Amino acid sequence: MSRRQSLRPSISKRDATQWVVEYAMTHPREELNYRLLARFFQVKDRGVQRLFDMVMGELADSGYLRRVAHGCYVLAQPPLEGEGLYTALPKERKAFVTFADGTQVQVDLRGGLRVLEGDTVRVVYHKAKRGNTLTGRVIEIVKRAREYYVGTLYVQGRYGFVVPTTKTSFKAIAVGMPTGGRKQDGMKVRVRFKDWHEEERYPDGEIVEVLGRSGTHEVEMHAILAEYGLPYTYPEEVSRAANKLSAKITAAEIARRRDFRGECTFTIDPVTAKDYDDALSFRALDGGRFEIGVHIADVTYYVQPDDVIDQEAQGRGTSVYLVDRTVPMLPERLCNELCSLRADEDKLTYSVLFTLDGAGRVLDQWMGRSIIRSQRRFTYEEVQKVLEGEASEWATPLCGLNRLAQSLRKERFSQGAIDFSSTEVRFLLDEKGAPLGVEPVPYTESHQLIEEFMLLANRTVAAFVQRARKGDKEYPFVYRVHARPRPEKLEGFLRVISKLGVPYKGDPERFDGKAFGAILSAFKGQPAEHFVDILAVRSMEKAIYSTHNIGHFGLAFEDYTHFTSPIRRYPDMMVHRILTAVLEGGNPAPVAALDVAAQRASEQEKTAADAERASIKYKQVEYLSRFIGRAFDGVISGVTDYGFYVELVESKCEGLVSVRDIEDDLYLYSADEFLLRGNRTGREFRLGDVVKVRVLRTDLERRLTDFELA
Repeated sequence: MSRRQSLRPSISKRDATQWVVEYAMTHPREELNYRLLARFFQVKDRGVQRLFDMVMGELADSGYLRRVAHGCYVLAQPPLEGEGLYTALPKERKAFVTFADGTQVQVDLRGGLRVLEGDTVRVVYHKAKRGNTLTGRVIEIVKRAREYYVGTLYVQGRYGFVVPTTKTSFKAIAVGMPTGGRKQDGMKVRVRFKDWHEEERYPDGEIVEVLGRSGTHEVEMHAILAEYGLPYTYPEEVSRAANKLSAKITAAEIARRRDFRGECTFTIDPVTAKDYDDALSFRALDGGRFEIGVHIADVTYYVQPDDVIDQEAQGRGTSVYLVDRTVPMLPERLCNELCSLRADEDKLTYSVLFTLDGAGRVLDQWMGRSIIRSQRRFTYEEVQKVLEGEASEWATPLCGLNRLAQSLRKERFSQGAIDFSSTEVRFLLDEKGAPLGVEPVPYTESHQLIEEFMLLANRTVAAFVQRARKGDKEYPFVYRVHARPRPEKLEGFLRVISKLGVPYKGDPERFDGKAFGAILSAFKGQPAEHFVDILAVRSMEKAIYSTHNIGHFGLAFEDYTHFTSPIRRYPDMMVHRILTAVLEGGNPAPVAALDVAAQRASEQEKTAADAERASIKYKQVEYLSRFIGRAFDGVISGVTDYGFYVELVESKCEGLVSVRDIEDDLYLYSADEFLLRGNRTGREFRLGDVVKVRVLRTDLERRLTDFELA
């Protein structure tokens, strides 16, 4: 072996640099030289030792290290420490820790502890040798992102392994031999993550609940709820407290409220609904004016702050809607009985009353506690038939409300509200929960009628409280806010739009909903319409709850909140209580407590939405399992370097076409253009393209479907 070969380092310069940086940060007062590093890392390779010496020289030139003698260095500045959330980017061989203030520290993806996505970790960090990037090292796992996982148990020999349903960085959790032994093989279980030592191949865990046999409908739905930490039963003490609530409405309580029981009042809901938390009333006035009432279930009359029902509702945050069931935020006694605005029953409500002219302009308004008696329960389908001309004694109020709603809708879009139209579907299930078919959920003028008056009530309440004062004090409030798109997302969206021939010539800083609307309109009926719609949605931020009012970008409202669904959303209950304080001259709520509750509600909303998507995904995969080998029309809904996702036109089911299954060429990913392009043929698969695919395989355990091009 030549001397040249013997001095060739056995590790890369990148790895050597990472080792030097990690050692320097964890030994900030020590003098470094290549012999010390070689002993610490147990390196005898002379080539690596020379590489250490060269790397330290470069780090000194960049200001990261300080040279104290020939071949000896110390850290130029002491390292900093911080705590944040860990995010891994395996394909880029990077990982980041993000602090609460948005600061990001890059850490080694492979370094040290068994850190998992979303873990809260402590890092030591320092400025990198180039630019302003912060680089650091994870020194402690403060809190795991998840304590519990749901998966299927497999017994192998004397050991048990749980394979998680969701995608993780580990293949299984070792649980030892479970209680019940081999009889538990194939069961869906909930397992607690205990620890993952660096020298172990699998993390350790323990089974805390056996949910039942994998593949059965009831077990899989319970597994999804357990996976996201959502309850599927009610504590007995909460149910008992709810059952003790009286349905009697006293004369004294009626006297304190505005009485709408003589008004033309009704509810409009889906055919499957059981909890009716909003009703409308209609009365024609002289001079072409109309009095419209939006009446919302007065949940906070029954549920007092911090009682056992309130604590349970706050813990849940929202009702959860899976494909076959609703997991309610409130006990059935409240959501389906006391608070549900059922026809021909006196009900306590919170009302916002509007006087509108024929063009839908608000001339006057009133809000306060009330009592109503709904005369009719409508479904959306029944109302739509009346709007389309079916004879009915209810034609005057329904058609009158619809004309006003369409005026409100037109005005809203003229002010910059964004219209993202999408088709939802629902599964038709048999008595055992197996999917028989999929049908679209229509979005008609009857839906728009309800939507517009709920939006009007929400924004009116928000504007009223936002301007309210008690002396010189404002009332802290829970707003529903939607931020402008982030500059980098907006820039990417506009760059692609420009390539498609519709350049935006205005100032990006002033880009608003009207600009979005103009772009979407420009692609209506064009081949790229679906592609542009997808890009527009993905460029948006998520709406959240906050005490800091930044407005609602998507709706083009300066003030907005959630007031109209207190049966199924806890923030609406918070808003009702704040409104009561304003109307009755009560004291403002502590803003710090509202901040915490608003953030928690946003997190719970996301968790519930993730669970809903998981249940839909499971039923999609189960449904497509019947059609292995069948071809369907679809639209490319996502593009990655490993393939593209396709959403089927008819059923809205989604699956992956892997580049490994496209054998006519080598396909390369272009992130800027959202496409895969054949290296030899130039054939392209772009986001929004229409394709025909065949169902190749399905995996119910992982809720995955693979397609191949047909």
